Amino acid sequence: MINTRPVGGSAALTRAARALGARVLLLPGASLRAWPDPPAAVRGLDLARDADAVVFSSPAAVRMAFALRPDWRCAPGTLVMAVGPATAQALLRHGVIAQAPDARYDSEGVLAALAAQAPARVAVIGAPGGREMIARGLRTRGWEVREVHVYRRGPARLDQRHFAALAGARGRLLLLLSSAESLGHLQRALPQPLWRRLRAAQVVASSARVAAAARAAGLCEPLIAKSALTCDLLQAAARCARG
Repeated sequence: MINTRPVGGSAALTRAARALGARVLLLPGASLRAWPDPPAAVRGLDLARDADAVVFSSPAAVRMAFALRPDWRCAPGTLVMAVGPATAQALLRHGVIAQAPDARYDSEGVLAALAAQAPARVAVIGAPGGREMIARGLRTRGWEVREVHVYRRGPARLDQRHFAALAGARGRLLLLLSSAESLGHLQRALPQPLWRRLRAAQVVASSARVAAAARAAGLCEPLIAKSALTCDLLQAAARCARG
């Protein structure tokens, strides 16, 4: 099983997979880096307090935001929305109660949940290129959107250890994908023989959008998991293994 989650964000998935008896190969598709202008990020977080709704796009967004502003709280009556249960749990550890979508733990789920609330001003806290669909969808509805960038993504530094592990992997390869951006990083970073190995792997994608990116890159037809949650990815991986 190939875990492509970012550096620093892959441990939970690796532990859970190994607990189920899987052999896990780490091949990070991205690294998460602090925002290069911390004062600007702090100003954005302070302005976000008074929005009608604040959306945290990932557990990493929560971690990075509270590293910058440990005492962050929104104004009374402001809706705090998390993209999924893991993000909501991360907020709760900082004393912030957040709602999460009822079914879909992705951009579409957040948009559907916010549509029922109809907030006029929304702050989206995360990284550039992460959940752009949320901001676009909100603006299409005529709502005022402030994007607060508290971290950034970049390519992970893959080295000979990663290449050797992929080259030496035996048996059926199962690729877990939760980011189209990470897939692009891997395509550019891997030597061609190793990229061909990855293209031959069975793919579990976290969403239809990630599955479309996998098809466009020439990978095998993906199985789409219910969400990017560890439990949903591993349930889909188990179905692949049985198949």
